[in-house]
Amino acid sequence: MFELNHIAMALRSLALFGMLAASVAARAESPPRAPIDSVPMADVNSAPEVKLDLPITPGPFEPTWESIERRYPGTPSWLRDAKFGIWVHFGPQAAGMSGDWYARKMYIPGTPAYNNHLKTKGHPSVAGYKEVLRDWNPSKLDPARLTAIYKDAGARFMIVQGVHHDNFDLWNSRHHPWNSTRMGARRDLVGEWSKAAKAAGMRYGVAFHHEYSWWWWQTAFGSDAQGPLAGVPYDGHLTLADGKGKWWGGLDPSLLYNVDLREYKGVEAAAHSPWSPPPAGLFSRHAAYSKWYATQWARRVMDVVDQYDPDFIYTDGTGSQPFSGSHTGTGIKADATQRVIADFYNQTLKRRGKVDTFSVIKFRPKTNGTVTTEEGSIPAGIKSDQDWIAETPVGDWYYGPDFSYDSGAVIRYILEQVARDGNAAICISPLPDGSLDEGSTRMLKEIGAWMRVNGEGIYGSKAWSVLGESENGKPRTLPGGAIGKRQAEFQFGPKDFRFTVGKDGSLYAFTMAVPAPGSEIRIASLGASANLLGKPVRSVSLLGHQGAPLRWRQEADSLVISAPSAMPFATAVAFNIQ
Repeated sequence: MFELNHIAMALRSLALFGMLAASVAARAESPPRAPIDSVPMADVNSAPEVKLDLPITPGPFEPTWESIERRYPGTPSWLRDAKFGIWVHFGPQAAGMSGDWYARKMYIPGTPAYNNHLKTKGHPSVAGYKEVLRDWNPSKLDPARLTAIYKDAGARFMIVQGVHHDNFDLWNSRHHPWNSTRMGARRDLVGEWSKAAKAAGMRYGVAFHHEYSWWWWQTAFGSDAQGPLAGVPYDGHLTLADGKGKWWGGLDPSLLYNVDLREYKGVEAAAHSPWSPPPAGLFSRHAAYSKWYATQWARRVMDVVDQYDPDFIYTDGTGSQPFSGSHTGTGIKADATQRVIADFYNQTLKRRGKVDTFSVIKFRPKTNGTVTTEEGSIPAGIKSDQDWIAETPVGDWYYGPDFSYDSGAVIRYILEQVARDGNAAICISPLPDGSLDEGSTRMLKEIGAWMRVNGEGIYGSKAWSVLGESENGKPRTLPGGAIGKRQAEFQFGPKDFRFTVGKDGSLYAFTMAVPAPGSEIRIASLGASANLLGKPVRSVSLLGHQGAPLRWRQEADSLVISAPSAMPFATAVAFNIQ
């Protein structure tokens, strides 16, 4: 055992040496810094796509879109069967209790994140994000227990965060020393989530947000413009040599914060903008570094696939693919994405004997082999052109104060997306220590109770020919964005419906508000004259109703249903129509 431990330590030291050597080489290839906003971005349209010198797992999938589209067998049926999932959007940025993008905003004076950091850690010129990483300790995080809670809430898949824009890997990363096994939690969190999901029989994917960490982190290279530490640089500028004798000695900050790219026009302004990426184009003076960065991005994704065998991978961004040279892919145009996806599917085929996995590329047009998302939005109508997952947080993507917890708003959000032929993934932000607060726990229990009654109209369902209806025809839609007070207070009435077709072929008419006991419910889309069903209605039942059969009749202009004298339901009810 003693010798095995020494061998393991030696191998780990060799791996770390390789990472540091790559870091030094990449930094050496970066040119001397030019003045801020002095270098135009190079044109992306005229530039060829860089082919990375990165081997992939052998197999029939080659690292080209043509090969991926031709060989992919289609999105696995389990996604439609699952329909509802939980987005485990959790990492060290939760420690700021400042909502999303804490790591970036803590270097922007005047933001809540900056002010919270001053109170809890100190000034970012003295104690930066690396100190947050050092001290982060989610001592109450129990993936097995949380997975059981999510499953009880009706979720059938999870999206697990692998690395956010903070560029900190939450697994035993073989290509990046800034990871959760070396500091902070000192745990292989992706490994724990993977084990918990597989034990619970839940599908799970791992999300990667480090595509644009290199320009997202540019705030860490600035300094306060005024105050006692005006002009004192934040810690993004630190080098490997600066760590001598410090707690982070031996770790290169440039592997966390990357390099100063503010010389390119638009980068400095984008760094201080809430969401804007730099203008489209290439970081022309950093071509060698850019290729190294895209290669490291791909290696880290492939590392997770190799170690944990996820059911899907998720890459964050706003363009057609990571490293496209535009949108969040600004900087380089490379084939990193195709290599990652081809490697993933070849790995799946090798392990499972079939490809029952998929790759999420946010906002990518229809491509066989990829699934897209609708982040924070609700499509205008039924969207059946490609497979997609709607994703939104309750409150924010990381924990913050004053969240509004309302199970009804979450359920209606799920109904909006499922009726449009989508799937829904909801982020329930844990506290910094990894536990759920009282509001989140209560909300999940209420969602689970509703799903146990009405799930047959959700799981495995597809959109009907009609999305829904309201009193004046076109359905009124729940507000988009993060789920909070606006969604909780949005008033639906007794004439607001959403439709789905269940896995057994039954039509389900969901009310968006619980009808009053004994009231008359009229559904115009199901009137005999509309003939949208092709046949007369032969039976109507209410899910969860145990009493006498419902009284109903199909008139020319609507299906008329008499609600039972007791309606002990919350949020919404579903009528099964044969």
